Amino acid sequence: MNNDRDIGKILLAKSDTIIETWIDSIRDDADVESAKNMAHNSVRNSIPLVIEAIATLLSDSLANRPDKLEDNSLEHGIVRAEQGYNVAEIVREYALLRKIMFAVLKPDLLAGSGAKILHNVELIDGVIDKVVSLSLESYIEMRLQELKQLQSQLIFTNQELTRLAADQKEDLAHLAHEIKNPLNSIMGFSTLLLQQQQQLGQGKDSSLSLKLTENVIKNSKQLLRLINDILEISRYEAGKMELHLESADVRSLIQVVADALEYSAEQKNLEIVLNCDRAPAIIFTDRLRLQQIITNLVSNAIRYTESGSITVTCAGENSDFWTLIVADTGIGIALEAQAEIFEPYYRVGSKSNYSAESTGLGLSIVDKMVKLLQGDIQLVSQLGSGSTFTLTFPVKIDPQSQPNLF
Repeated sequence: MNNDRDIGKILLAKSDTIIETWIDSIRDDADVESAKNMAHNSVRNSIPLVIEAIATLLSDSLANRPDKLEDNSLEHGIVRAEQGYNVAEIVREYALLRKIMFAVLKPDLLAGSGAKILHNVELIDGVIDKVVSLSLESYIEMRLQELKQLQSQLIFTNQELTRLAADQKEDLAHLAHEIKNPLNSIMGFSTLLLQQQQQLGQGKDSSLSLKLTENVIKNSKQLLRLINDILEISRYEAGKMELHLESADVRSLIQVVADALEYSAEQKNLEIVLNCDRAPAIIFTDRLRLQQIITNLVSNAIRYTESGSITVTCAGENSDFWTLIVADTGIGIALEAQAEIFEPYYRVGSKSNYSAESTGLGLSIVDKMVKLLQGDIQLVSQLGSGSTFTLTFPVKIDPQSQPNLF
């Protein structure tokens, strides 16, 4: 009597159990960091369709559709690229899927004949290997498209930077030094990437290519961030930055910034605390520039704080002025350095402590934006005890009053 079972149909019947167990495992796994704060459906992605496609290949009675497996696997890789996964995370989530799938199917696999067990195990392994390969194929394609977009942005910003450089000779030597490292990395990684792409056609391993792509994108983003910060300062000093004044709810604006930076804070086990009950209901300001100020201050606090919290306090002093206070429990700033903290390219601490994402321009931009919004900024800090930035702004900016830009 033949006790061999249709593993494809059994897999379909148990797919919900496999998927939910897999999602729980993904969220508990330290090696899949990108999934930690994602919604259930975002983690789930197209895995049910991938499992359905695998089932069709395991079953003699279900329609055998290899193209369905390919389409769903490619889609999974595209979505994971959009969600910011790295290569190791994609490989890890498939390793967990393989493990859970075998655990759930084990009783049914063992019920078959020895030959059938071997056949099904080899088939499942082979199909999952194919799924991983297809997902990584679409993943690297998406990352390469992102790289092309970054290159276009770099070309555009380089043209604007060149135009401004004709009028802005000061700090160009420092600028060249700051740009040199990420630019050299991009050039080096790009060369290796092109060589690796040529080798892919010869059946070489693609893992190096994926890693190189991520390095190129990382360094491109850093270079783009640096150039955009420089352009922001250049526009300001050239007197070409205009205010777009409108009514704004400062509490909602601060909440938007806090929500956007919450993930960065959680990565370091930091808490962002908002004390804005006494904030003015409505202010008249440039929303974009004010949001830029708050974002830079809170981001800077997160960057230089290893434990504790970042507190944002907002209050109306009177009918004419309101205050914004950003305090952290970070490394603090020495008294002798506080006079230079708002200068371009100045960074706190030694070079060994510099953040990889820091351009040394964030607080300089904050200082200039505060002046543009007719405000004032004060710093109180002590080494090892954190820093407190206190900003005072008019409740209603006078469009006729021009701040001293220099």
